Amino acid sequence: MKKGVTITVLILIAIVFFGALYYLYAKNQESPIVFETDKVEVKTIIKSTLATGNIVPDEEVLIKPNISGIIEAVYIKAGESVKAGDMIAKIKVVANVSNLSNTQNQVQTAKINLENQEKLYQRQKTLFDKGVISANDFDAAQVAYKQAKQNYSASKQDYDIAKTGTTSGLGSYANTTIRSTVNGMVLDVPVKVGNQVIESNNFNEGTTIASVADIGKMIFVGKVDESEVGKIKLNMPIEITVGAIENKKFEAVLTYIAPKGKTENGAIQFEIKATLTNRDNTFIRAGLSANASIILEKADKVQSLKESLIQFDKKTQKPYVEIETGKQKFQRKDVVLGVSDGIYVEVKSGIKPSDKIKVWNQGLKADEPKP
Repeated sequence: MKKGVTITVLILIAIVFFGALYYLYAKNQESPIVFETDKVEVKTIIKSTLATGNIVPDEEVLIKPNISGIIEAVYIKAGESVKAGDMIAKIKVVANVSNLSNTQNQVQTAKINLENQEKLYQRQKTLFDKGVISANDFDAAQVAYKQAKQNYSASKQDYDIAKTGTTSGLGSYANTTIRSTVNGMVLDVPVKVGNQVIESNNFNEGTTIASVADIGKMIFVGKVDESEVGKIKLNMPIEITVGAIENKKFEAVLTYIAPKGKTENGAIQFEIKATLTNRDNTFIRAGLSANASIILEKADKVQSLKESLIQFDKKTQKPYVEIETGKQKFQRKDVVLGVSDGIYVEVKSGIKPSDKIKVWNQGLKADEPKP
């Protein structure tokens, strides 16, 4: 009985012994983890936020008529350059029956009053010549007669304006020819010959006959999310990329941030505007879609590393890297970081340009080295 137990124990010891030998042998056959290294780079790092929008003229003037009627002729088309005073269109006035009737009645009333005042004036003149009445009475009759003549003339002008849209003696103040009020390029002509237009007055915006703008002064108008608006400030530099113009960026300056946001698709958006500063001779069409990269921070030609090379202490959360000191030997170095664009980060101190930095998170996860 004792002999059997002894043999069993010896067999178990042998199994454990040979198992340990096999484990050590297999362990020795595994390839050691070889860490690669990366180098320090000199880069310009830009931290920015993106806004989408359009390129539009800084000032767009809408040309509207000062009289209602029907477009009789259009003298310009979109894309042409015009100067202030150039003819845009001509309007044919369609008389309003009610206004025409009222002004016609005013003419008749003024004529009757004029004829009556003329008789009174002639009667007073005869009496004055005979010395029957005083000079004051004659002067009063003369003034009344002149006022009647003026009222009759004014009523006839009102009748002409109601009938034709213009009258003699008013020059260009009341006419059917529409002219440009500014220098610039015609962006749009939304009317055609035969269209009816409404005059611009205190109660009506009027019909737009043409829109004119100086395309030499273009701005970017876009929107940023509420999560980003707190990071931007006026006069920040901006890089504009226009989808229709490849391989070109335009510099701009942020000139406006809306004080109030608007809800769009469930998110609060704030309008921004930026003035383009270096357009060169590039022709940018109004309304083109564009993206604005608002530069929050910028570091020119500084020592930088890929963010994947940076490690953080588990206790202090301070950043550090591991520098190669020999073959597969590394030493920890604390670093001070600067601007980051999400891929590269500025390293202000802690490394040298010649240092080789351990790629620590490749392959199997390595244990954190001891300081």
